[in-house]
Amino acid sequence: MSFINVEIKARTEKAGEIREFLAHAGAEFKGVDEQTDTYFNVQNGRLKLRQGNIENNLIFYQRRDESRPKESDFDLLPVTDTYSLLDMLAKALGIKIVVHKKREIYYIDNVKFHLDALEHFGEFVEIEASNKNHPVPLEKLHEQCNMYMKEFGIKSEDLVELSYSDILRKSTAE
Repeated sequence: MSFINVEIKARTEKAGEIREFLAHAGAEFKGVDEQTDTYFNVQNGRLKLRQGNIENNLIFYQRRDESRPKESDFDLLPVTDTYSLLDMLAKALGIKIVVHKKREIYYIDNVKFHLDALEHFGEFVEIEASNKNHPVPLEKLHEQCNMYMKEFGIKSEDLVELSYSDILRKSTAE
């Protein structure tokens, strides 16, 4: 099933302040997930298998690389046997890149928050306003994303247009 996210990714040095805001706002803390995202070679969009201790999904998404709140169309399939699926997809499509990260996961209603740490790249915050489990109009998703950006003190120069996979690929090419 397809869904829409309006999302941002930003570098942050304010992870503690963001955690404090989320706690005071009554955010539901899902835990810390040690995630491995394996990206596969595909003709359009991005296909990744997420393996973690909390989230295990096959995710296909299409999104423009922009340093502003951006819309992402995605399909999400929960997976129980990630290792067999990884093996099969690697054989069929080939692996593009693998990203390892430590992710804190929080929710407030239909908005998901990630505090991410990537070795050698620092800390990031992601805000994802989604219509996945709630019938929320697109305009409202943009409003929510912008409101939390303001609450977290995220400035336009903090925004990151690339996915973690592209950041990693770019760094290994240099």
